[in-house]
Formats: sequence, C-alpha cells, structure tokens
Amino acid sequence: MKFPSSIVFVAALVLVLSSTIINNQQGVATVRENRTVTVSNVTLSSAGKANPPPLGEQIENLNPIDTVNTIEKSWESDYETYFKADLSQSSLLAPQISATLGRLATQTTKRTALIYAVPTPKKLELVLVLPQRAPIRKSVPAATRENLVNTAKELLLEITDVTKVGSSSYLPAARRLYQWIITPLETELKNNRIDSLIFCMGPSLRSLPLASLHDGQKFLVEKYSIGLIPAFNMTDSNYRSLKNTPILAMGASKFKELPPLIAVPVELSTIAPNVPQQGKHFLNQEFTIANLRSQRASQRFGIVHLATHAQFNSGAPANSFIQFWDNRLTLDKMRQLQWNNPQVDLLVLSACRTAIGNKDAEMGFAGLAIQSGTKSALASLWNVNDVGTLALMSEFYRYLKTAPTRSEALRLAQTAMLRGEVRLEKGKLIGPNLGAGVNLPPSLVALGNRNFKHPYFWSGFTMIGNNW
Repeated sequence: MKFPSSIVFVAALVLVLSSTIINNQQGVATVRENRTVTVSNVTLSSAGKANPPPLGEQIENLNPIDTVNTIEKSWESDYETYFKADLSQSSLLAPQISATLGRLATQTTKRTALIYAVPTPKKLELVLVLPQRAPIRKSVPAATRENLVNTAKELLLEITDVTKVGSSSYLPAARRLYQWIITPLETELKNNRIDSLIFCMGPSLRSLPLASLHDGQKFLVEKYSIGLIPAFNMTDSNYRSLKNTPILAMGASKFKELPPLIAVPVELSTIAPNVPQQGKHFLNQEFTIANLRSQRASQRFGIVHLATHAQFNSGAPANSFIQFWDNRLTLDKMRQLQWNNPQVDLLVLSACRTAIGNKDAEMGFAGLAIQSGTKSALASLWNVNDVGTLALMSEFYRYLKTAPTRSEALRLAQTAMLRGEVRLEKGKLIGPNLGAGVNLPPSLVALGNRNFKHPYFWSGFTMIGNNW
C-alpha cells in the first residue's frame, strides 16, 4: 500500500522524537544511529542505511557531555571503517572518562586533561575534559576549517624545510595555532593544575607537530607533556611503569631502495647494549620479522624499538609499511605479529614519514597503537635527520627510567634538545643523561659540532595511545 508523503513524514518524525526522549530519559548521548528514519535528502550507503551528517552538524546544539560522547562514537566508527576491525577498548561516557583521568592523576602524579578538537567549515569546536570535572566546550570562530588547514600547512612547510633550521620562520603559524587550540582553554588548564595534555583531533589536525605550538614565550612542550589518541575508548588507559622494562631494538643502516640511516648502529647499541635483563639489539641481516618473532618468544620485551624507515601513505592501510631487512610489514598485517601476546607496552618507530594532510595517512599514524595491538607507540611525523633521531632517542630512554610517564620522558628529551643541552661536540653526542658522551663513528664525527634546537629535530616525535 502506498501512503501519502505527509503521513510518512509524520511517522518518521515520531520515531526520531521517541528515540530522543528515551535516550534523554536514560541519561545517554543523543546520537544518531543507523536505525533512525529521516525523510530529508540523505545519502544512502551501499547497505541502504543513511550516512550520518558531518560531525560538526551532529554536535552543533549538544551540551558538552553529549558532545564528548558523540565525538567518541563518530571517530571510533571512522577508525574501525578504515582499519576494517573492531578496535574499541571500552565504552566510557564523558563522566567516566573524567573519572579515569582522576585515577591516572593519582597513579602517576601527572594531572592530564583531554582536548577534543573538531574542525568545522565556520569554526573550531573544542571540548576540554578534566580530571573529576564536568567537560567544558568552546567555539573558536576565527579558526575556520580553511584557516586551520592553511596554517597547519604553513607550520609544517616551515618546520620541515631543512634550509631554515637556523631561523624562526615557523613562529607565526605556531602562535596562531596556539591561540586557536590552547588559549581558549588555558585558564581552566591553569586553575586545574594540568601538566599533561592528550589530544583527540579531527581530520587535518592529526598530523600537527603539537609540541611546536608557541605562546610567544614558550613552546607547548615546555609547559605540558603531550600525546595523541584516536579516541579515548580506543585507548588502553591502564597505567604501567616502564622504568625497568627490557628493550628489543632492531634496525637497519642500509637499504636496497631507501636512503641509508648511518646513525642506526650507534642508536641500537646505545639504547639496548645487549646487557642481560636490559635488552638486545640486532642490525641489518638480523633485522627480520622471523627474528622479531623468535626473540619475543624467548623473552618478554615491554618495549620494541625499530630503527628503520616506516611510511604512512594515502589509501588503504596496506599502502603503509614498516621496512624490515628482507621485506615490508604493511599496516594491515600489523596484528598478525600479536604485539599483545605477550603485551608490548611501547612500540618505537624512529624513522617515520607521514603523508601530511592526507586523511588516510593521518588515521594510519594516529591509529598506530590500536592497529598494532600495542599500548602505545612513539613515531615521527617526518623522517628526521637520523643524527637528530639518535640524539632524541638516547635521551628519551634515559628519562624513561625516572619519569612518571612515557609522555613526560618524551617531553624531557625534547626540551633538552630545544635548549641546546643535547648536541654534537668534538666527535661525541653530549646530553644531560649521557655522562662523558657517546662516541660517534667517523662518518658522524665529520658533521662537526651541531645543536638540535630547531623544532625540525624534535617536534615531529609523537606519543600515540597510552601516554602513561
């Protein structure tokens, strides 16, 4: 039987309103689900279900709690669609996320806040979740999507231009982004004694070198330890100290098709010196997937460090890879290595490159920890000069022995670099935790004296997933 369109409209409206009333009575977020019926002009998926409207439209009139819940559900769906897997760790709502941050503050002594940043055509929507507090929402009209994208591109171009490592040409863009993303929330951050930030970012912001944002006096990383997550419910938030964790370090200094990484032998021997109970390292021909499996089967390594090329490219996860000596491990095959059996707490990729500004590449980067099955990952947004990588990694692992969290260890290493405390001098790598220094091979001694103050050397390194 064919009904008049007016009757169909009324029936659909009743269904939507009924669903909304039930949801509000139960105290859960008013989120559009696939079963919701509408009669407006919508796009149907191949399964005949209506695609949800853009996230900005979904959250337009929501209160802060429902905004958090809607963002979590939307981005969880995006990542699971991209990786074609169920990646959820939990189903916490905003009050429970806030309570979890409170628990972590007690366990780690670091007070962490979570910042959601949702770009929309006309403004940037920010939501701040604090430990044991109600979330706070701010809108930033000056930060239109176009302004954000253009400024993010400007920042990345200026920082990664190796001809400008002696200049501060990145500062104008770094200041604008700080004003848009941090300044609207700064009073609340100070009032709540926050010293650690985790960012849950929307498209075009996931490849920002957040550590390089600047308030005119200091970099963001000088004030807060920093991390990136795809969504809180996709993040293992259980705290585990890495202070005495054995390290399995593997890598290659030469490749058939990719540029050499001449500092890798020093990097591996410095961070994992083949001392029983501390770690092992393997170079070149021993850097194979088979050996990785064998070593992990023989001993539990909480940290796996891969000093090799890794690329996050556009398109499907199969287009992104980690280069081993004999072949490539593509992102879609990461879980086959069973990083969670036994659990790897931290996966480090010390020579990465991301297709900056590409949505798929950004999702591959931000979703690295959840896709691999590790609790967290440390990776770089661009392929940093490998001597600079050696400098950062040498300090990071030493700070990891004393810092309360892994993101704080990264912050301390980055700030040591930007202040000139880590440098090449008279044939040695000098740093606050390196004693008399690390002797360098002749090929690196030839570089002469050098510092690593410019954000090109340190700001691309990002802690992804569990920051604690």
